Amino acid sequence: MRKERLIVPVLVTIAVIWMVAQLCSALLFERGLRQALEDLEARGEWRVTRTESHQGWLRSSGRIILSPLLGRPWRLVLTYNARHGILSTDVEGTLLPRLDSALQQAVGEVSAPSVPHWEGRYHTLSGRSELRLALAPFVIQQNGRELDVRGARLRLEGSFGDWRLRALLERLTLTDANARLSLGPLELKSRYTYIDDAYHFNQHDHLHLDSLTLEHPDLHVRVEPLDLRSHMQLDERELRLRGELELGSVMLPREAPETPLLAGTVSMELSRLNADAIRRVIRHLRQEASWGDPSMPTADGLMSRLEPELLQVLNDSPRLDVDTIALQSPLLGFNITADGALFFDARELDELSLQQLDDPAERQRWTRRVDGDFTWYDAPTMAALWLGLPLSTQELEFDVVQGRWRINGRPMPDLWP
Repeated sequence: MRKERLIVPVLVTIAVIWMVAQLCSALLFERGLRQALEDLEARGEWRVTRTESHQGWLRSSGRIILSPLLGRPWRLVLTYNARHGILSTDVEGTLLPRLDSALQQAVGEVSAPSVPHWEGRYHTLSGRSELRLALAPFVIQQNGRELDVRGARLRLEGSFGDWRLRALLERLTLTDANARLSLGPLELKSRYTYIDDAYHFNQHDHLHLDSLTLEHPDLHVRVEPLDLRSHMQLDERELRLRGELELGSVMLPREAPETPLLAGTVSMELSRLNADAIRRVIRHLRQEASWGDPSMPTADGLMSRLEPELLQVLNDSPRLDVDTIALQSPLLGFNITADGALFFDARELDELSLQQLDDPAERQRWTRRVDGDFTWYDAPTMAALWLGLPLSTQELEFDVVQGRWRINGRPMPDLWP
């Protein structure tokens, strides 16, 4: 009898524990989702709007709209349905791209065959999330143009402070009249690490493209492979952006099917972008977005209101270092091995205007603030002849003084009319 009397309390205890664990799972999922959306918005590139949210004990659902923070050329409408478990939450939903009215009118009516579906999982104890999206092959036709996408997959995983993205595209072909652009397979690997509110962050990206082909009646070009690496870092003092482009070979199949036109590597870094000014710009953009209508472009006059803060981004005299230019052209018979740097004079920034850059006089005021130098080592005789230098010249020194170029101490000749 005693054992029988214990059964009911044990069952009740187990039921209570299960209910509490289930409720905690739902609450932790909601907290994790809210944190992820706040992290995404903190970068200052996206506007995140949750238009629907239904929080349940066993299930939750909602609707989220993602759009660029500066302007609204397009939106991503994301829906989700979550099934809460004690140790994890399974999530699935749809992802629907939308164009704004102005862009829709410009490109015409575009329709996709079906709404892409995605699925993911949130691990309750660790706070780690996984998201997977697979697109079936589809073809979009619009105003005589055709976009053919074959085999696209995306995987996003991570937790607060550390996210990884991997995207794969088997083949993409864009056809417009007699022109055709085809690329793939393509792979993108990205890692983004940050602290709270993205005050500091690091982002590493690596884009690998096996082959790119452009076919046109006047031009036929093939590039294979192509690698693009980038590193963006925001710390206490500055934002630094580093990039490296590696070309396997650029071919002209009609003119020279066996000899590459170009191959090699270019790497450079942009630094000294004032970190505090960038954070102020991000805060200002987020504030502007919070005032506006989610379905409308950013309010008119934004550039005039942002201009003082954007100019302060240049306050520490930005520097562009071209660490490596190592290009070879077997077809043309010359190599380029060069390096150098450009500097921007940030004194009296209030004399400059971003809004008037379409005025030639204003552009001249900007270019007069640029100084720097580049060196082309072992330059070919053809380059010296082209620049009006002695044929024995082997090293070309390019100097930029207040926006004006000089070559080996002489004013740069006008190479084009």
